[in-house]
Amino acid sequence: MKLNIGGMEKKEGWKIMNIQAGGEAGFSPNKDEIDFIGDITDLSQFDDNSIEEIYASHIIEHVPMKQVEETLKGIYRVLKDNGKFYVSVPDMDILCRQWFTIKGNSARMHIQRMMFGGQTDKYDFHYFGWNMFFLKGYLISAGFKNIERVKTFSLFDDTSNFEANGEPISLNVIAYK
Repeated sequence: MKLNIGGMEKKEGWKIMNIQAGGEAGFSPNKDEIDFIGDITDLSQFDDNSIEEIYASHIIEHVPMKQVEETLKGIYRVLKDNGKFYVSVPDMDILCRQWFTIKGNSARMHIQRMMFGGQTDKYDFHYFGWNMFFLKGYLISAGFKNIERVKTFSLFDDTSNFEANGEPISLNVIAYK
C-alpha cells in the first residue's frame, strides 16, 4: 500500500488518509475519496512494515513539537524495509528571507500565513518552522537513512510545488527506511 496523508488528489495505487471526514474547510477531499480517517500522530490503525510509501505534503508542520519525534517513529514503524517517506514542509529559510526582502503588507501577510498556517480551521495552524537542518535531524533520530532533498516529487499537484514570489517555498525530502 502507498499512503497519502492529508492528500486531496485521488491517484491510482495510492490511498488517502485525512484528519477530516471530508469537505469541512473546503481543503479536504470529498469524503468518498478518503480511505482512512486519522491523524498522522497516531498510525496505530496500520500494522508494522505494512506500507511501501508514505507521502505527507505540508502536514508535519501541523504536529505539535512534543509529538514530532514519536510521529516520525510511527511513520518509520509502518513503512516496509527500504520504504520511502516523502515529506514536504514550508522551508523557513526561504520564507524568512522573503519576509525581509518582499515589500508590501499584503505580500508579507501571505508569507506569514505560510509560516504560521492559514488558520482557516482548528487544524490549520503550524507548530514549528522547518529547514533542512531540523528536518534531517528529526528523521535521523526516528531511524531514517539516505535522506535527500529534491526539487520536486512529481507525484501530486499540491503545495509541495507551490511558489511564492517566483520561488519554490517547499522543502521536499525523501527519507528511506
